[in-house]
Amino acid sequence: MNTGDIRFPGQPVAPAKPGSQPVQKKTPDVSPFSQVWQETLQKQSGVKFSAHALQRLQDRRIELGQGELVKINEAVSAADKKGSRSSLLLYDDLALVASVKNRTIITAMGGDDMREHVFTNIDSAVIIK
Repeated sequence: MNTGDIRFPGQPVAPAKPGSQPVQKKTPDVSPFSQVWQETLQKQSGVKFSAHALQRLQDRRIELGQGELVKINEAVSAADKKGSRSSLLLYDDLALVASVKNRTIITAMGGDDMREHVFTNIDSAVIIK
């Protein structure tokens, strides 16, 4: 065993050996746009959007305004008051599946994508007007 490989708490890490590649941390594949939009949505609405939901909204070119975010937040709160854990939120031609406990929108779809689609693992549905 090489004693240079042993580190004790508080001991500085030795610099990398010449010619070796630095170890890069893997970061989630999140675009800067998604990250900024996620932070903005969280500040404005109280509900969070998963990376998957953000990608679906972006792919389908669905934009949510402040008024829509307020209504979505109210719908999640209403589902929470009824004891729901996972809820389908229907808003005009938009369908959102939310984890009520985590106050997180898990996925989103709109328009033609909703046709012939089966929603599973939900215990409630909220129609937003």
